[in-house]
Amino acid sequence: MAGGAFVSEGGSGGRDYEGGVTVFVVITCIVAAMGGLLFGYDLGISGGVTSMDEFLSKFFPQLERQRENAKHDTAYCKFDDQKLQLFTSSLYLAALVASFVASVVTRKYGRKVSMFTGGLAFLTGALINAFAINVTMLIIGRLLLGVGVGFANQSTPVYLSEMAPAKIRGALNICFQVAITSGILVANLINYGTSNMAKNGWRVSLGLAAVPALLMVIGSFFLPDTPNSMLERGRYEEAKQMLKKVRGTENVDHEFEDIRDACEAAKKVEHPWKNIMQSKYRPALVFCSAIPFFQQITGINVIMFYAPVLFKTLGFGDDAALMSAVITGVVNVLATFVSLYSADRFGRRFLFLEGGIQMFICQILVGSFIGLKFGTTGTGTLTPATADWILVFICVYVAGFAWSWGPLGWLVPSEICPLEIRPAGQAINVSVNMFFTFLIGQFFLTMLCHMKFGLFYFFGGMVAIMTIFIYFLFPETRGVPIEEMGRVWKQHWFWKSYIPDDAVTGGHDEN
Repeated sequence: MAGGAFVSEGGSGGRDYEGGVTVFVVITCIVAAMGGLLFGYDLGISGGVTSMDEFLSKFFPQLERQRENAKHDTAYCKFDDQKLQLFTSSLYLAALVASFVASVVTRKYGRKVSMFTGGLAFLTGALINAFAINVTMLIIGRLLLGVGVGFANQSTPVYLSEMAPAKIRGALNICFQVAITSGILVANLINYGTSNMAKNGWRVSLGLAAVPALLMVIGSFFLPDTPNSMLERGRYEEAKQMLKKVRGTENVDHEFEDIRDACEAAKKVEHPWKNIMQSKYRPALVFCSAIPFFQQITGINVIMFYAPVLFKTLGFGDDAALMSAVITGVVNVLATFVSLYSADRFGRRFLFLEGGIQMFICQILVGSFIGLKFGTTGTGTLTPATADWILVFICVYVAGFAWSWGPLGWLVPSEICPLEIRPAGQAINVSVNMFFTFLIGQFFLTMLCHMKFGLFYFFGGMVAIMTIFIYFLFPETRGVPIEEMGRVWKQHWFWKSYIPDDAVTGGHDEN
């Protein structure tokens, strides 16, 4: 099912390569994107489990007294407990550290080895959590889950970007985000079902995390390595044969030469962590740091981690809180499919900007509704109509994130780094993402207790800042082959002063 030569879209200077979209590359990328299930399932499962009474009474009995006091005090502080937040956030601290180790493994041994290691660590952590008898076992299990997430998030987006033709790189890479959102939805549905079990529902929820981990282990065992990774390790003939297979054509000379040129340049770089600080890599360094920072500071993981807890804080009943989380999960998945179509059709900039405006409006509206009903004292009740409106605006907010900053937060950093700094750039992306995910997970309930409804205004303000940042500093990268991204920076009004002429690769055009 190979197509003909494609025309690079967007006018960004990308060159045409022969070949097209093959069944092989689509299946390969779908299997690889299952690594997103690891991340997604955990994002969804932890919030539901931490709202289950049996789980809380077994591991966090102090919260029972706290919630009882909250009935007579302030609703904002019902779940403000550092140990409970550590259960959620510890995973992301481990993922931060693991991402640096994974960057070395990814570069030296290949992308698939890194994905396999991540799946194995996640599988072990899921089983420890399922059989936990104390908080220590829970935290150890979460730390192992974090190692798995760190390895999977380091290697999977890079794998997808390198396997996909530039024409549909956005769509195939966004399969990673589709897998994340699908994992969140599945977790929400499982939480809704297990919450009605008489006993050990939380064990079932946590233990079923082993399923996506097993899929990742099996899938990565059979996946081929990318041509880029093979070239990186000196396997030239294998790399060319693999490129022919994934492009569906024998004529891959031009693309192969460009990848090989970039690989040869990468081999001359002995210290990628030192070199990423060089002027010519400044755009990659800035965006690999800023995009994951802004992605987390949107407040999305407030919804992903703590949706049931948040809804219970606002007065939803147990079942209603979990069902509301399911509804937001469905919206999340459906909106992510929108990005599959739109990322390569309308471009990255348009989605970043539209999603930012949409999220800003919704954060302000949700904060205002909560402020009007609960004020600064945290006392009050939601009418059914107000509760419905809050849920609607949260869903619109989730949709805005899911078709913009959600998938693009992984796609863009993976497609803008030259091969010689790609593992370092992806490690920075993952580690910044995980660090701020850790902060949100560890301190959101405390921030809610102290900032009250103003917390939503805070997140809204950050969304406004990041949208302005994208408007002025981010050029369109749609349809540009990865190895030629230097051309894009060289044409940008701000970044061109950082890019020397010899940093623009790709000189094998046909005459």
